[in-house]
Amino acid sequence: MPSKHALVRRPGPRLAEGLVTHIERHPVDPVLALRQWEAYVQVLRDHGWHTVEADPADDCPDAVFVEDAVVMFRNVALLARPGAGVRRAEVPGVRAAVEAFGCSVNEIREPGTLDGGDVLKVGDTLYVGRGGRTNAEGIRQLRAVFEPLGARVIAVPVSRVLHLKSAVTALPDGTVIGHPPLVDDPAAFTRFLPVPEESGSHVVLLGGGTLLMAASAPRSAELFTDLGYQPAVVDISEFEKLEGCVTCLSVRLRGLYA
Repeated sequence: MPSKHALVRRPGPRLAEGLVTHIERHPVDPVLALRQWEAYVQVLRDHGWHTVEADPADDCPDAVFVEDAVVMFRNVALLARPGAGVRRAEVPGVRAAVEAFGCSVNEIREPGTLDGGDVLKVGDTLYVGRGGRTNAEGIRQLRAVFEPLGARVIAVPVSRVLHLKSAVTALPDGTVIGHPPLVDDPAAFTRFLPVPEESGSHVVLLGGGTLLMAASAPRSAELFTDLGYQPAVVDISEFEKLEGCVTCLSVRLRGLYA
């Protein structure tokens, strides 16, 4: 059985200063956030994932949202060039982490911008959100890297949330899930299932039909249970105050070993 690795990054001391774009700012408790992050990491481990920590980036408040720094497809890493310039210092530590896995490394170059949270993988299809953090040139460069590897890249609009994966993720059978008021164009996806809560839009596939998801979406958890999945629920309330979700906090590297 192939090894399953997940890249994570510990929240830093400046977490409460993280960027907020589409929601009102609320105070963040860094001590509680660390406990929540540790519980999140433990759920990954409990389901067979070996977690690897990227080097701390304590001067970068948003660095815990490690997904935004890199996109993985097969054994190739595409380092992001975040649309928010203050987040670009997060990338070197992630580069070192993925290089340690021996994968091929590419990077988005100026004037392109791309946040990893704008890329949703469904099989070999990569939906890429064109919005406030990812521009057309970033999408063009992503196509140039991943289409020769067999990826099908589809650009979709994002205007109501920070990132595409703030609005939608996908179930193991490829059905895209989202809370309709936050999704610009549900028809962009081959199969779309509406969910009743904003945070119910976000799941991490742990394998065996288990979905890592936030405690703030109990009705969505019930829906997924009715569909035959097993929710693994975590409280990430402090990260949700910063527009974070369960997908933001890790990058799965399973494909490197498949």
